Order: sequence, then C-alpha cells, then structure tokens
Amino acid sequence: MPDSFTQLEIHMFPCLSDNYGFLLHDKKHNLTATVDTPEVAAIENALAGKNWTLTHILNTHHHWDHAGGNLELKEKTDCVIVGPRADAARIPGIDIQIGEGDVFEFGDHAANIYDTPGHTHGHIVYHFANDHVAFVGDTLFVMGCGRLFEGSPEQMWNSLQKLMLWPDDTIIYCAHEYTQTNARFALTVEPQNQDLMKRALEVNEMRAKGLPTIPSIIGLEKKTNPFLRPTSTNIRNTLNMQSASDVEVFAKTRQLKDKF
Repeated sequence: MPDSFTQLEIHMFPCLSDNYGFLLHDKKHNLTATVDTPEVAAIENALAGKNWTLTHILNTHHHWDHAGGNLELKEKTDCVIVGPRADAARIPGIDIQIGEGDVFEFGDHAANIYDTPGHTHGHIVYHFANDHVAFVGDTLFVMGCGRLFEGSPEQMWNSLQKLMLWPDDTIIYCAHEYTQTNARFALTVEPQNQDLMKRALEVNEMRAKGLPTIPSIIGLEKKTNPFLRPTSTNIRNTLNMQSASDVEVFAKTRQLKDKF
C-alpha cells in the first residue's frame, strides 16, 4: 500500500426499480468511476450531487441494466470503459479488457479481477483488497446469487468459492435489492439457522424504514446465504441430499429458488 494511500470514496444510490448504482472516487487523482451503467439520469444526478466528473465505467457484465448506459455516458464524458475480456463483444464501447488474474489500477486503488461465470458467461467482479470492498454485480446478492442465465451450476459454484476466500470483513456491494425475498427463501431451505433467522428480522426492519440492505460483508454471507452453504447439514437434511456433492446441493438450491 503506497504511503499516499487514501480511502476509496464510495457513493451508492438507487437506479431503475431495484438496482443500485455505485460511484467510486479517488480524490488525489480526481478520478471517478461508475460500476455499471444501469440508468444514465440517476448516474448523472449522483455525479452532480457529489461534484465529481466521470472518468471510468467499470462493467461487470453485458446485461442492459448494467451496460445499457455505456455509450451515452461515453459520448457525454469521453470516459474509459473497462469490462470483461471474456465478453468484450457484448460490452458497448469497451476500451480496456480485463479478466481473471488482472489488476486494474484506479489511481491509488487496485482492483483484483476475478472471472465469475454463471449468471453470464463473461461476468467479472472487482475486489479492492486494500480498501476491503468488492463490487460483485449479479454474481452474489445478499442471501442470494444470480440466476444461471448462461452458465452451469458447476461454473457458478466455482465462482462463488472464489469470493468465499476473501477476508470475512470484505464489504460486498451487489447490484440489486432482492434481500427480503432472498431471506424468505433461505429460511425454507435452512430453517434452523439462528444467524439467518436473526438477519431476516433485521432485513424486514430495514426495509420497513426504507433503508437499503446493501452492502453486506462476506463473513456474514457465509453464515446466512444458502448459496454459499451447500455443506450445511440443515440444508442437506431439508433437501434430503445428505450424501450429495456440494455442487449438487447448490444446483438443487438454485433450482428451488428459481421456482420460489
């Protein structure tokens, strides 16, 4: 970590019906990035409110509510668009292609890049290890994970295991407010999880007050997110899959969530 290191400034704001937008700001170098481009007007309002000028777009994947505003914002600001090498053909206006093992330097802040296929073939996540924060797009949600639109259960479980290796205090910024539904589902597959029961109550209280349930931390997700817990005896008993492999339990859990 350089001597001049300053904390990465993060501004979160709502977009569309249930998305969140994130602005990242390096004050020393006067750099500002948006993680994905779900809604141009909301991003522009957030930039104006902070008096920041957009310099980068950091895309996680190609879906319209994550990359749909790329070209309009690039035309207005001449910002640099960074995105997944594995899906570059579907990232509008991409300038810099990155993938597994790469490090993206954002001023004084370094993001370790991980390929996390499952939700899409080319999904990536950004882990700013020195800042103890990560932006995970639609790979991981609070008590949930992304639907497998393009990838397999094996791919998604492998992707989630990469995130589980991060320090427990890593702050997780995911892209959607799905938490209440995720909590209700989680309780159906792991009803005896005391941490989960407590957390579900906290989430209901937060949402009743109109508060966001994001960010989370990876340590808490490992205790309460069923998609990170295929080894749980409670989940395996609920699903009658006591001798199944971890990926088989994960796949069944995802299948049940799709129908929930």
